[in-house]
Amino acid sequence: MAEAPSSATEADDDSSSAGRGLARRRRVLSIAVVSAIVVSGLGLGASQVIKSPAQAAADTAPPQPSVLTASVERRVLRDSVIIRGTVAASQTVQIAPSGSGGEGAGSPVITKVNVRAGDTLRPGRSLLEVSGRPVIALQGALPVYRDLKPGTEGDDVAQLQKALAGSGHPVSGDRTGFFGPGTKSALNALYRSLGYDPLPAVPDSEDTVASAQDAVTEARRHLQDVQSGGRSDTAAGPDGKTGADGANGDRSVEVSRAREDLQRAEQKLAAAKAKSGPMLPSSEVVYVKGFPARVDDVAAGVGSQVTGTVMTVSAGRLVVQGFLSREQHTLVRPGQQVQILSELDGTTAKATVRSVAQTVTHPPAGDRAQDGRSPSADDTSQGFAVTVAPDTALPVSLAGQDVRLTIQTAATSSKVLVVPVTAISAGADGSTTVTVAEAGDRRRRVPVVTGASGDGYVEVRPVQGARLGMGEKVITGIGGPQ
Repeated sequence: MAEAPSSATEADDDSSSAGRGLARRRRVLSIAVVSAIVVSGLGLGASQVIKSPAQAAADTAPPQPSVLTASVERRVLRDSVIIRGTVAASQTVQIAPSGSGGEGAGSPVITKVNVRAGDTLRPGRSLLEVSGRPVIALQGALPVYRDLKPGTEGDDVAQLQKALAGSGHPVSGDRTGFFGPGTKSALNALYRSLGYDPLPAVPDSEDTVASAQDAVTEARRHLQDVQSGGRSDTAAGPDGKTGADGANGDRSVEVSRAREDLQRAEQKLAAAKAKSGPMLPSSEVVYVKGFPARVDDVAAGVGSQVTGTVMTVSAGRLVVQGFLSREQHTLVRPGQQVQILSELDGTTAKATVRSVAQTVTHPPAGDRAQDGRSPSADDTSQGFAVTVAPDTALPVSLAGQDVRLTIQTAATSSKVLVVPVTAISAGADGSTTVTVAEAGDRRRRVPVVTGASGDGYVEVRPVQGARLGMGEKVITGIGGPQ
């Protein structure tokens, strides 16, 4: 009985030893599995890294380049010159009044300004007032060089007459170019419409006319008195004779003398009237070529003394002025079509080249280099001046803007077959070809004759026996890797 526990203990020891052995076998199996996995991974990595020399060269070779192509087109081909231009009026007038034409006038002072920058003007409007006198805008091209007074004649008088009529005050009765009664009446009407009295052509002319009129009245009454008789038939005459013959002879002489006196008085009256009336002082008028005109700038205000330009007015239709380089000058001529583009607001307009200068225009002296050197022939501030006239009136808002001008210098009469210039290949023998890209990376060389060029394209005509059609792809170059 005493040996039973010992047996039990041995059994427990045997069981414990068996468990430990099983655990050891499991650990060994796990290590073997992990080792197999690691070895397998190393083998896979080695298979990814190790390459043959041929494979390595293939992997590092540059990719095949791509081919650039363009379609063959049929279009009207245009060649053009693109330059910059400035929108400006055909005439700019700088107003620098010389002052009032009235008596005792001191330094001219601006007493009223009737317009603002940006205003549109009509003919016959007073722009400003200098020392109480108006400065009136009238239509005309001949510059003012003298005061116009009754009795004067000339082309400037004819211009005034036409300008008065254009302002709503027609001249009637005067011949063209003569300042007569009709011109006086129209000029008076113009000043009255502006709220002014015109200056008299002759100081105190009204008094002079009135005095001459009195002299005529007196001479006419004297003639009437003599004609009605004043001596009896029996009175002795200056020669001592009496009777009807002596009296009649005396009255005849007196009547003749009285008539001569009346004639002289009437001539003096006519001369006084001819010289009297309104005048147009040169200081009170500004002529501009066309209306509506525009006020570009007002440089002085009320109370300012007139020391120079006080206002700038532009007139006539807006045009665009630019400059051509020597190369461009050979391509541009009057009559060519132009496209105007305002990049500021997107406005476009069609136009025509009006004139092209034949000599180079140099910039003003103040714009030259500070070192005093004359500008070079390549200086962009000089060139051959070109004036472009819009087909329809440009908006006033474009005045002063810098715009782009595309001048069409040539064009085909109809649609032609064209390809990009870069598609043309030239041979050593002077022949030209294009290469057509076909399916399956095949290529076909087509000999062509080139024609007009423009806008980056060139006209092509396949030589006899060759074919080239619209829509086919021609090679224009080699691009980057695909």
